[in-house]
Amino acid sequence: MVWVYFEDFDEWSLFCILAAFKIQIINMLLIYPRDAIKVGLDWFVLALVGVIGLAYLWPGPGVVEGSLSLQRLSGYGVSLIFFFYGLKLSPEQLRTGLANWRLHFVVQSVTFIVFPLLILLVKLIAGGSWDSLLWTGTFFLATLPSTVSSSVVMVSIARGNIPSAIFNASISSLLGVFLTPLWMGLVLGGGGAGSGDIGFDFADSVVKLAFQVLLPVALGILLHSRFGALANRNREKLKFFDQFVILLIVYVSFCESFANDMFAGIPVFTFLFLSLAMVVLFFIVFGITAGIGKLLKFSREDNITALFCGSKKSLVHGTVMAKVLFPGFAGAGVILLPLMIFHTLQLVAASIIAQRSSSLG
Repeated sequence: MVWVYFEDFDEWSLFCILAAFKIQIINMLLIYPRDAIKVGLDWFVLALVGVIGLAYLWPGPGVVEGSLSLQRLSGYGVSLIFFFYGLKLSPEQLRTGLANWRLHFVVQSVTFIVFPLLILLVKLIAGGSWDSLLWTGTFFLATLPSTVSSSVVMVSIARGNIPSAIFNASISSLLGVFLTPLWMGLVLGGGGAGSGDIGFDFADSVVKLAFQVLLPVALGILLHSRFGALANRNREKLKFFDQFVILLIVYVSFCESFANDMFAGIPVFTFLFLSLAMVVLFFIVFGITAGIGKLLKFSREDNITALFCGSKKSLVHGTVMAKVLFPGFAGAGVILLPLMIFHTLQLVAASIIAQRSSSLG
């Protein structure tokens, strides 16, 4: 009956519905406080809702251009995020993780092949019934690399193979620089949903990501022996910096979307259906990964690692890549919406599963 009161989806409806997610996260914090905080269900997830509200109420600063604009500053912040990531990345850990190649192949295949193919299959079945920007955002989510810190933490909680989790999370981040633009280029470059408005350029996107992501990571790895210990000692402070930059990118993206009325006319039902679809997507991928692990007779530890590394998507890489792949595009906030929903729901679902796996193990 609630649909009677909302025929069209406006910005205030979006904020109110996201606030409902905020209530669910608070419940999660009360149920599993320690593990929830470990995997990222703390102030940051709540702040995501807050910056969307701020963008709705005060979009001006996010759309101002200039040498010291928020858009430019967020770009500098992105490079620093990946420099510090490379600084914390130990070459010895990467070499140690190389041996378990079957596990790595499964995790990366699920992350970069199974996820996108599932969304393409749904799009094929759904035909033209999807809103173009939400379709683009959902497919963009499916092409992203896995998370880094939360995957490793949840593998640790569930008593899985931690060295392999670190290896897969790290390799996934680097592969995503090439595979995410490749997938988006195949769809958008081929006249996919929203391609005419976005104007996607595969070669230009890879070059930009190489300079903004790979180059800082490589520089950080080169300096690991000298400053790696210092970076690891200040891991929590660097985490706050990462989160601040992500919030800044989300704020700027939604400022542009609100300023250009990109959410106007989208039915509330579409948003709620999208949220349900993200839950279904997570558990389908989780189930497929579990089936592959059983078929290949993975050990319990390797199976846990495959489940938690293969079924998750990175909000850090998503916000960064959206900034590079869709520069200056007013609908960037709409494109990021499926990722933000999936990010929140995957933390809730995966943390509960990790907790139960730990008790069973």
